[in-house]
Amino acid sequence: MVSLKNESEESLNQLFRALADGTRRDILARSLMATPSVSELAAQYAMSFAAVQKHVAVLERAGLVRKHANGREQRVATDHARLQRAGALLDQFDLIWRQRLAQLDDVLSPEGK
Repeated sequence: MVSLKNESEESLNQLFRALADGTRRDILARSLMATPSVSELAAQYAMSFAAVQKHVAVLERAGLVRKHANGREQRVATDHARLQRAGALLDQFDLIWRQRLAQLDDVLSPEGK
């Protein structure tokens, strides 16, 4: 089981704040399938280049993507380990709730009385 104690409060806040926005989730999905440039990403959205750069910066601060220079372009790549970490944390929350529901079922079932 993944321990929440290994993550700072601010790190978790940045991670889930980054994932809370639909555009950022879409950028993350696009960078999973390829390594797009920020310009290529910006062409996909009805917003300014600067706005897309800000979304990428939020993902980068959360550790979900990394930018690297390729000539004059900035390429965006997903940090798979960090994304897996986010998934593991969500799985842990899911497990906790499933255990609580199972306990509630035990208490409420006729056999449990």
